[in-house]
Amino acid sequence: MDDKYTAMWEQLGLDISAHDGLLKVLGQFYGDIYLSQDKRLKGMEYLDFVLSEVHGLRIQELQKAKAAEKKIIGTFCVFVPEELVWAADGVCVGLCAGAEIGKESAEKILPRNTCALIKSFVGFKLAKLCPYIESCDLVVGETTCDGKKKAYEIFEEYVPMHVMELPQMKRDADRALFKSEVLRFKSKIEEITGRQITAERLGGAIRLINNRRRALQRLNKLRAGSPCPISGRDVLLVNQISFYDDPARFTEKINALCDELEGRVKAEEGIVENGMPRLMMSGCPMAVPNWKLPYVVESSGAVIVGEESCIGTRNTRDLVDEGVKNLGGMIDALVDRYMRIDCACFTPNPERLEHIVGMAKELQADGVIHYALQFCHPYTVEAYKVEKALEKAGIPLLRIETDYSMEDVEQLKTRVEAFVELVRQ
Repeated sequence: MDDKYTAMWEQLGLDISAHDGLLKVLGQFYGDIYLSQDKRLKGMEYLDFVLSEVHGLRIQELQKAKAAEKKIIGTFCVFVPEELVWAADGVCVGLCAGAEIGKESAEKILPRNTCALIKSFVGFKLAKLCPYIESCDLVVGETTCDGKKKAYEIFEEYVPMHVMELPQMKRDADRALFKSEVLRFKSKIEEITGRQITAERLGGAIRLINNRRRALQRLNKLRAGSPCPISGRDVLLVNQISFYDDPARFTEKINALCDELEGRVKAEEGIVENGMPRLMMSGCPMAVPNWKLPYVVESSGAVIVGEESCIGTRNTRDLVDEGVKNLGGMIDALVDRYMRIDCACFTPNPERLEHIVGMAKELQADGVIHYALQFCHPYTVEAYKVEKALEKAGIPLLRIETDYSMEDVEQLKTRVEAFVELVRQ
């Protein structure tokens, strides 16, 4: 990062020395995992630029938005209907973190056996490492798991928070609960922004976010080609950056990337040799810079062709109905779309099992790697049913539990290589 941002970071209250260390490690890590790849698409240069400026130019844009009296709303989960934020002329950004830096600070107030994702976002705040959190006028939590909802009780001592109650089942009563929470969130956004959410504004916001989803759907369809035209690492990066970047600009750039991909697919040009084992990832989300397992997989003789996760198809699969013109109908359309998310917090959760099997077949995946963070009980427990569903469909599964440390890389590589050899045979 350029020193031109130091004054901005100081104004945000960051620990400059620790933050410089984070950026240095991040840059080295990114170079090893991403810039070392062969046959990368030219369109990925934009993503490289965004990542290089993720704590610089993008934060500068957020500060300019604040100066123009726009409110910055931070979220941790794809269940939060961001359309409401954009409809109130706010700016919505993702806050999940995927690194161990700040872990020691987090463990001063959280149990050690808390999942890495929770400890990471808490640690980034306490260690003063995240300019996104420091830029936020409001942070929105959600009760997707016990670990998060209890952590938010502590986190709200440090940041202004609004917590959405999420249902754990999908009955009529649960939909009614979620609708009441969406309306409560709408009121909170109107209060903090000072702007009323009208049908016209919400309709525009729905189209804005739907268009981003359409671009990502297009990308997922093109990547399924054989030979695979883009690495799983690069698609993961695209999905990760979708939570930070301006949605209109991001959509334009990803559609341009897809134009380039179409040419590669038509020419039958691949990022890897045809016949290389095709694997699908399933399970917990992978926040920046959690690239460990995808790197291990794609350096072990396989290519990742899909992600069944919140940073993947779970976030992009469904669109909000754009045919409704009145505000009440739009709210119902939002509720319907977000209630179709098949997070492991739901019980029972047959939709997710159906989606995993169907997706693996559609992508012609030779196997599935189910990834779960240690102490993430919803996904580690549900892995049992995922394995049974895939076994019935004749699709091999490898279950991985890990965290954000690099200590188990060699062990993971040994297990992944053995799985790749199994599916190859």
